[in-house]
Amino acid sequence: MSMPKSNGTEAHVQVAVRARPLNQREIDLKSPVIITIHGSQIFVNKSQEKHHTPKAFSYDFCFDSMRLDNSNYASQEFIFNKLGIEIVKHAFEGYNACIFAYGQTGSGKSYTMMGIHNDRGIIPRLSQSVFDGIENELQQDENNDRNIESIDNEKINDILSLKFSSTYRVEVSYFEIYNEKVRDLLNPNNNHHALKVRENKILGPYVDGLSQLVVTSYQEIETLLIEGNNYRTVASTNMNNESSRSHAVFTLKLTQTLSTEASETQSVKVSKISLVDLAGSERVSKSGIQIEQIRFREGCNINKSLSTLGLVISALATRQSHENNPKSTKKTFVPYRDSVLTWLLKDSLGGNSFTIMLATISPAYDNYEETISTLRYADQAKKIVNHAIINEDEPGKIIRELRNEIDKLRKELADAKAEKSADAKDEKSAEKLNAEIKENEKLMQTITKDWQQRIAETDKISKERHELLEKSGISVCSSGIGLEKDRLYLVNLNPDPALNELLVYYLKPKTSIGRPDASIQQDIELIGVGISPEHCVIEIRNQNQIFLIPLNKSKTYVNGQLIDNERQLRHGDRILLGCSHFFRLNSPGDK
Repeated sequence: MSMPKSNGTEAHVQVAVRARPLNQREIDLKSPVIITIHGSQIFVNKSQEKHHTPKAFSYDFCFDSMRLDNSNYASQEFIFNKLGIEIVKHAFEGYNACIFAYGQTGSGKSYTMMGIHNDRGIIPRLSQSVFDGIENELQQDENNDRNIESIDNEKINDILSLKFSSTYRVEVSYFEIYNEKVRDLLNPNNNHHALKVRENKILGPYVDGLSQLVVTSYQEIETLLIEGNNYRTVASTNMNNESSRSHAVFTLKLTQTLSTEASETQSVKVSKISLVDLAGSERVSKSGIQIEQIRFREGCNINKSLSTLGLVISALATRQSHENNPKSTKKTFVPYRDSVLTWLLKDSLGGNSFTIMLATISPAYDNYEETISTLRYADQAKKIVNHAIINEDEPGKIIRELRNEIDKLRKELADAKAEKSADAKDEKSAEKLNAEIKENEKLMQTITKDWQQRIAETDKISKERHELLEKSGISVCSSGIGLEKDRLYLVNLNPDPALNELLVYYLKPKTSIGRPDASIQQDIELIGVGISPEHCVIEIRNQNQIFLIPLNKSKTYVNGQLIDNERQLRHGDRILLGCSHFFRLNSPGDK
């Protein structure tokens, strides 16, 4: 929602690179470390020979997280302090801001962006920082009011205009882009059909129908992130995905309204922070993924969006070099609309935003090609220049502009109908105008909702989301928050850290597991290859004796062994149901 008063502040896309520690696979391979970091420079030394010159790259920030015992070790907190605090500052000034994480699968993108419960990443830290900032601003307002009230009454009228009240409102959305389709992670009822991306002349690209939920505290955001990630994990497991093969986008919208006591006018600033965790860039052979129809399509779409992102970055870098050359008259086409991802990132890349690209890399020789590719990608991004604008909105200005646009479109439609042409092109033009009018009217309805309506809508969606998760047997207080450690439960297992141990299923004395379309409703509902309508039952006998009973010759494995009769379970047992649903049993009595 930008109301530009000038060309804005020129700001290069800042680039940060983080090198993670060696993982177990790389340690087992005895893969040598080829990365060295000195200040803002990264050196990649493929050869151990003395005469070999390493490749050197320079960036705005270089984070060395390769060894915990290193005095320069870059922790989650350190990285947030370097990147996140500045982003929050820009948001309170009224600017849009964006951080997007790019790198090969397993290089630490999701860990850096989301983190884990006891070592939070950028997204939760930044969300908390926004609410801390609101609290500080309100406290300053209160102190200013006290100072004004203490001034002599004769002077009070002269400075009454200094006394003001501020209100702060925060809304969030969370969605993923999977196979070029948008899925709402906070409103699963939105996903009976893929949400469409549209572009409005006034508001720019947006996701039509995406839920924007009201939040009043960091704790509410924390819950939404957990539940959104729960839904993302369920969807991924149901489709037999072994990793988070989608781009995840978390957006925080901050609306600041300043009212002075001496005047009825208001000043409104609306800023948007976009935090993007991109799907992994990888060679298919390296990922170990079977070339099945579904996975092949996934890979094609991920490659499409990431390659389009590369083309957009390259085109923006070329455009900037032409703009820097006074003699150049060349115009560079930027293919934003060639993928859903780049279309939605249009403002963040070359537009109205302060943007940081965070590239994550492996330090191992085994990943040399992917590391070099990521660093070159990041090198191009340094050349992009954005034009960030303080998004100040006079109350009702956007609504007036939308109304004017609707009136203009209606006039065009009336003129087209008056001509009464039977030409097919004219008919298509009329259809297009009708569609644009409907889109603008729908946007108007969304924008003009009052705050109480938005709160009521948020409550309704939250209730529906809880019901849907609980219907599947999932605890809505999972991921270590409010988890009842002394209860028996199953927790999901996934090779992707972003999806691992997110779903908690508490066990009843008799817990049935099967498909949602079973003739009898199941306590835990699963979808996927190899899951039978009534798949198995878990029974608790004599308080803490747990038995797994397969039904209907279903594919049921315990610690890798297919079972066809009841099997007593122990704490820590691994269970595989069907082809893709892995769990670990938590049984406190067995510990």
